[in-house]
Amino acid sequence: MYQRMRRTAALAVLVLIVVAMLAAGSDAIGLVHIPREVLTSTRWLALAGIVLGATLARSLITWIFVSMLVGAEVGHDFPRVAVELRLLAQIFLRLIEVIIAPLVFSTLVGGIAAHSDLKKVGRVGIKAILYFELVTTVALFIGLAAINLSQAGAGAQIPVNSAEPGRVQRLSASEAVLNAFPENIAKSVAENHVLQVVVFSLLFAIALLMVKQEEKRRPMLAFVESLAQVMFKFTDIIMGFAPFGVFGAIAYTVASSGIGVLGNLAKLLLTLYLALAVFLFLVLLPIAVWAKLPLRRFVRAIAEPASIAFGTASSEAALPRAMERMEEFGVPRPIVAFVMPTGYSFNLDGSTLYLSLAAIFVAQASGLHLGFGAQLYLVLVLMLTSKGVAGVSRAAIVVLLATATTVGLPTGPIFLLLGIDQFMDMGRTAVNVIGNCLATAVIAQWEGQLKEIPRTPAVLAGSRSAVPRTTPGSR
Repeated sequence: MYQRMRRTAALAVLVLIVVAMLAAGSDAIGLVHIPREVLTSTRWLALAGIVLGATLARSLITWIFVSMLVGAEVGHDFPRVAVELRLLAQIFLRLIEVIIAPLVFSTLVGGIAAHSDLKKVGRVGIKAILYFELVTTVALFIGLAAINLSQAGAGAQIPVNSAEPGRVQRLSASEAVLNAFPENIAKSVAENHVLQVVVFSLLFAIALLMVKQEEKRRPMLAFVESLAQVMFKFTDIIMGFAPFGVFGAIAYTVASSGIGVLGNLAKLLLTLYLALAVFLFLVLLPIAVWAKLPLRRFVRAIAEPASIAFGTASSEAALPRAMERMEEFGVPRPIVAFVMPTGYSFNLDGSTLYLSLAAIFVAQASGLHLGFGAQLYLVLVLMLTSKGVAGVSRAAIVVLLATATTVGLPTGPIFLLLGIDQFMDMGRTAVNVIGNCLATAVIAQWEGQLKEIPRTPAVLAGSRSAVPRTTPGSR
């Protein structure tokens, strides 16, 4: 009965959307003159159908997308009311900002200090970290190049709150270095200097690793791990308010800047996927060829975890299958067990590419021009702020807000990205998983430990059937 209701509702929504699109299209090309009131009514009927469908779906992602559509319509039809709805976006901004410092501290310290066997791992650990930093830095620059070429945010002219920063901080080289080090951690947290929080967290984690007595080190490690879990749940609660924040941000933006801003978002989405394709074929593929990996067998190995990551937009959902497939591919279990989880904090290729791309989009949409030096400083900040929060729902938004407040970018335009974040998250998450699978294989090959698996259908089928299937969870 419930399934029949869902199918009926879906059909009704589809009919309403088609009617609204036909009416708008016919009027736009001059085929039939339709009164404005009729066009408005058909759009609202279509939106009502979409809201009904979202009620049956009961999905946060669906509600965020619906709130973007409704917010755009409210901003178009009722601009005076929509301007006041910015309050919802500002509330959401404050809720996000309050979690950044404790989240960055707990995840960074827990992620680094948990690997107390880093010395035992030796050169494998050093090679892994060097590989991660090199590849993610290349990803950051590809994101910068893509958004500078496409200029996806140019012309949006999103109004900036006078209370927000109006330009990126102009610091000399010595000031930029000095500004990264905290003089008072409480002051850094209060003033939202996230880069200083990151540096403090890194030093704190190293100090924690240097404590030899397990009975003294373990309580602090347990505390930061517990704090991280609590902050993850805190983030989940805040994300429940996301549809209202997106609704207010889109309504205000459309009322202030016009409906054309949605075209900028579509251009940004296309730019991201083109940049991800460039990264896959011009960076990851040459690395695989350089490492002399069997490409066909590697592609078959990563196909399932990459598909899970793309479909669920969750790296964690794909982690069990990715680790199993890499072991089947011939990577020794100790290398898989170290490189893959560490890569989930330090080797998020798709996410780092997106962050540089999105940060420049925010500047372009706000009418700010960033010179080459300012963009290099932005890359430096992203290299640090993008570490450690991989397990957080909508982590990229959290990192982007942290980076924006650190370098002086306006935060208002970031909420526009939430409306299409699910579509962007699917692509960048799949690239994250592919990049981490490649990292394990390359480092195993680098160490001379990649096993040769016989290329026989029987062996491949046997290895597949021998591994019990796991049900992927959600982030």
